Amino acid sequence: MSIVIRPIITEKASAASERFNRYSFEVAPRANKIEIKNAIESAYGVSVDKVRTLIVRPERRTRHTKSGLQHSKSVVVKKAIVQLVEGETLDLYGNL
Repeated sequence: MSIVIRPIITEKASAASERFNRYSFEVAPRANKIEIKNAIESAYGVSVDKVRTLIVRPERRTRHTKSGLQHSKSVVVKKAIVQLVEGETLDLYGNL
């Protein structure tokens, strides 16, 4: 099982990486902060200062069809915001 699924590249995440040296990743739902820290350090070769995690709740949808109402929801996603030690940077665009 891979701990780090993918980096999150949005306007908000890019602004945080430029101003505060924080990078966002989508991680495995069962991963804890220590596992996330070790995975980032080994994958990218940087020193991690702080890890913050959050679980994004599923988005609920309702559709009106011929057979009636259809209810569904999206997948639960866990995000990790990783702050690096001052002076270090992470190149997310190098592997694209």
